[in-house]
Amino acid sequence: MMLDEKLLAEFGKDTTPRKPPRSDRKLNVGYKTGIKGLTEELVREISRLKGEPGWMLRRRLEAFRIFKAKPLPRWGPDLSGLDFSSIVGFVRPRGKEDGRLLNSWEEVPHEIKRAFERLGVPEAERKFLAGASAQYDSEVLYKRLKKSAEQLGVIFTDMDSAVREYPETVKEYFMTKCVPASDNKFAALHGAFWSGGSFVHVPAGVKVPMPLQIYFMMNYPAFGQFEHTLIIAEEGSQLHYIEGCTAPYYTKNSLHSSVVEVFVGKGSRVRYTSIQNWSRNVYNLNTKRAIVGQDALMEWVGGTLGSGTTMLYPCSVLAGRGARTEHLNITLAAAGQVKDTGAKVIHLAPGTQSKVVSKSICTGGGLARYRGLVRIAKRAKDAKCSVRCDSIIADRTSKAETIPVIDVKNPGALVGHEASMGRISDEQLLYLQSRGIEPDEAVAMVVRGFVEPIVRELPLEYAVEMNRLIEMEMEGSVG
Repeated sequence: MMLDEKLLAEFGKDTTPRKPPRSDRKLNVGYKTGIKGLTEELVREISRLKGEPGWMLRRRLEAFRIFKAKPLPRWGPDLSGLDFSSIVGFVRPRGKEDGRLLNSWEEVPHEIKRAFERLGVPEAERKFLAGASAQYDSEVLYKRLKKSAEQLGVIFTDMDSAVREYPETVKEYFMTKCVPASDNKFAALHGAFWSGGSFVHVPAGVKVPMPLQIYFMMNYPAFGQFEHTLIIAEEGSQLHYIEGCTAPYYTKNSLHSSVVEVFVGKGSRVRYTSIQNWSRNVYNLNTKRAIVGQDALMEWVGGTLGSGTTMLYPCSVLAGRGARTEHLNITLAAAGQVKDTGAKVIHLAPGTQSKVVSKSICTGGGLARYRGLVRIAKRAKDAKCSVRCDSIIADRTSKAETIPVIDVKNPGALVGHEASMGRISDEQLLYLQSRGIEPDEAVAMVVRGFVEPIVRELPLEYAVEMNRLIEMEMEGSVG
């Protein structure tokens, strides 16, 4: 089901000389000492180190050619501080020198295990997950799927393993039908240097009873992380997938450029929850897209809190009759942050429905920009779409913007767009403080009420984390 590239294009769409390959030993040592630069040589080294088939190397090289040819987008945030020549494009974590995926938490090196334990990864797995995975720098280090999910025929593994174990499926779906490398410059960059990520396949009629989770950590200065997520939910299946992201702060800029491809089969339901809290030296530039089949439902639930510069517009292509999607997102832009985020919905079939709810909070001089696209094709009879964008501005130096694009080709479509912006009013704060509530807690209460419609859709642990992180950023922001 190849789609018209025009319909799938990002907004405003816009040769390195070859050297003899180094040995595996030198590659491992080299990247631990900070070999820099995103070059064709590195593309070949990554593919060789992973033992990939020839077709994957050819795709990588073609993606690299496209990346070199495309200019940086000029319609969004300023990306002039992003220096590709200084980025370290591959770091193999200690404990994976032999490429082996660890299935036992006890095997994970102590310092890495301690970092993930502080994030609650193993605890969350024991409590409410069907499976958990952990990626450290360039590769997934640990993966565990509960037997109850395995017995249902669910496949949950890292993408590197999927290329070896399910080559025909990966070859069919990987950056062909959903997010081709030609989509945009950063999709092409990802296609050349991708490493790690998740492969999920849910058989027809299977409802995974608990969420699957992966947690990504960047722990290397001036690093580029390019994980790939491929989810295939067959007819009548159901899945909730959760990703979390974090990184320590370094003085040098890092890059996170992932691609997520989701295939939602007829009558199936997929929820994709993402909580991003990268450090503020990270450029977070991703492409996420789902192709939604007949009578299926795709839900995107997101929290965009960290990173210095973010460009993220999850997209749902409603390709089947009666397909539906919901996009729910919270964005926090604090001091030094530019959040250019939103949603894209493409209605291709009759009876399709979409709902977009975006909540943004601006404080400390941050900029939050909603950039949305709704496109309704001529053949999408009786399509319905509702978009609502709300922003709270905490001070006089912060800024919120809304840039919607609505393209309707079918006159029978029903489309609504609402946007509101406002400051936290002195009257609200005065009322709460007159009831004995401290100023910071008064601000927190107003913000919690503002984001509650989206936070309540998160698992409990993530809802608590989200509120806590927002409150930390808002402390002292008013008054």
